[in-house]
Amino acid sequence: KIDREFNVAAARYLDEYGHKTSLDRDIISLDKIMPYIGHIELSKIHSGVFDEFISDRKKAGISAGTLNRDMASVRRVLKLSAAKWRDENGKPWLDNVPMMPLVDGIERKPRPISWTEQELLLKELPGYLSEMVLFALNTGLRDQEICAMKWTDECRVSGLDTTVFIIDETRTKNNRERIVPLNSVARSIVAAKRNNKSEYVFDFEGRKLDRMTNRAWRKARETVGLTLVRVHDLRHTFGMRLRAAGVGFEDRQDLLGHHAGRITTHYSKVEINRLIDCVELLCETRKPELTLIRSVI
Repeated sequence: KIDREFNVAAARYLDEYGHKTSLDRDIISLDKIMPYIGHIELSKIHSGVFDEFISDRKKAGISAGTLNRDMASVRRVLKLSAAKWRDENGKPWLDNVPMMPLVDGIERKPRPISWTEQELLLKELPGYLSEMVLFALNTGLRDQEICAMKWTDECRVSGLDTTVFIIDETRTKNNRERIVPLNSVARSIVAAKRNNKSEYVFDFEGRKLDRMTNRAWRKARETVGLTLVRVHDLRHTFGMRLRAAGVGFEDRQDLLGHHAGRITTHYSKVEINRLIDCVELLCETRKPELTLIRSVI
């Protein structure tokens, strides 16, 4: 029986499941961990082989939650090695999936940003990233959902003079289809991007962006003194602002894509209109932002 190294199994995982945009988070995790365990044979992987990786990442300020998501990516590869993949003799690549370490630590608390902090941050970001950040603040979409959003996801709403975006289940965290209603700020960004000649709404020189947390994001964040703010905190900011604007719990859950099956993309015109009205409250709460959008796009 050939004892394959972890990098071989990871490569097969990416080859077989790489068509799913939701895999982007796994790609990031596997890329980070490969120098530590890529050369290790599958049967020799145990919880101890991750010690150096976990130690180095903690020193770099990576949270326990992020590290545990990294471990989950490795676990998926190992499970497939044991349950699905077979060698030429019909034997599994891995006999048993080893216990994976659970990283203890204090989870980083959400850090929503204020309107003033938003203005400072947007001014420091390059144009393409300013658009993405402002879109996140007005839709509540996750980093990977924004990066993977395509023009083919846009749908016109029957009976309403507007469009929404439909994020299919392969690209959402909870594997459920999600509708994205747009307020006037988000619509302005989409309108400015409409002729970008890319299949993706948000691109960089025609290329798909893998993530928003790049060097430009980190530099801008540090310049304005927001080093503790993560891209995911833009989503927390969206939720906080909806609540402050008086949007009810169930509507907030729908807009954040949290509801399990209560709302599907088979919305009625009335339901869609209500959700658009909800996100439009964010513009009415902060009218100066509509002026800011003109300088960003």
